[in-house]
Amino acid sequence: MREILPALGRWYAKGTPFGLATVVAVSRSAPRDPGAAMAVGPGDEVVGSVSGGCVEGAVLELAREAVESGGTRLETFGYGDEDAFAVGLTCGGEITLLVRPVTAALDPSFGAVAQSVAAGRPVTVATVADGPAERGATLAVWADEVSGTLGTTGLDVAVTADARGELALGATGLRHYGPRGERREDAVTVFLHSFAPPPRMLVFGAIDYAAAVARIGDFLGYRVTVCDARPVFATPERFPAGVEVVVEWPHRFLRGTDTDERTVVCVLTHDPKFDVPLLEEALRRPAAYIGAMGSRRTHDDRMKRLRDGGLTRAELARLRSPVGLDLGARTPEEVAVSVAAEIVALRWGGSGAPLAATDGEIHPRPQR
Repeated sequence: MREILPALGRWYAKGTPFGLATVVAVSRSAPRDPGAAMAVGPGDEVVGSVSGGCVEGAVLELAREAVESGGTRLETFGYGDEDAFAVGLTCGGEITLLVRPVTAALDPSFGAVAQSVAAGRPVTVATVADGPAERGATLAVWADEVSGTLGTTGLDVAVTADARGELALGATGLRHYGPRGERREDAVTVFLHSFAPPPRMLVFGAIDYAAAVARIGDFLGYRVTVCDARPVFATPERFPAGVEVVVEWPHRFLRGTDTDERTVVCVLTHDPKFDVPLLEEALRRPAAYIGAMGSRRTHDDRMKRLRDGGLTRAELARLRSPVGLDLGARTPEEVAVSVAAEIVALRWGGSGAPLAATDGEIHPRPQR
């Protein structure tokens, strides 16, 4: 959804109705997670995807119908061997879609939500998916305000509390309530879609490899910062547009920077006077991934210095070094792919092995 919001915001600002299909639930080896979205706008312009191509043709028709009828519907797509020509997921999974029309009258908060996402301001959108409430009704929840209603004050209050909790976690999924927001009831199904700011990627060392890693980090949706103490190397011209470039000693910069459980730290300096103080700081703070470049000899020397600096075995176990997966990479771009592959594998619990050498689901549900 985040990727297609700029197009949706333009349609909305022009007063152009569009149909929006959002994945609200999945099971087994489904290709997309809850929150994936596809929209159909003027002239049948399509943006986004909900299944990677399996059911998009059918979703196009559903989105058209939603705009024409003004109604919202819940639709499930799976796969059945008994009907080879039926629309379904060839991966064997199942997805449930909420398909609704979007106009200023039906969703007066949509424009503000799109602006908040573009500005990096956290917001959660709650939409009634099923039950004795107005299907498609929306409530936008920010840390300090709400907009819209799901139909009853009690339901709005309960969902607002849950939405703010999900907003802090950046989580998305279905929740169940009674008609007036009663807990432990499942009469009303509400889809909470959280838009947390993009996770950060902090790249230390303004070398040629850093430009490639920054580029692929930006491609993966990270907010990328490159930091180096050497001003001759840390120049914006050497890095992709949109990448923040900071001239500062790496450990000092990190000490003054907030990180969380989604933050990625890539240490590419392979110079002990930079990377040892930096890793001493990084390995003692929240982060999803901490990787350091260098030869095996460099790694051994670095680990000794870190142990001498007082880091514990558990802290040192968080370090991915030498950085990246074994792809046989040579060029900076190939090394960046190797690093990105390791980050993705760690995020979703992948093995890093060739899929042809594995069995079971290709898209297993993440363990949360």
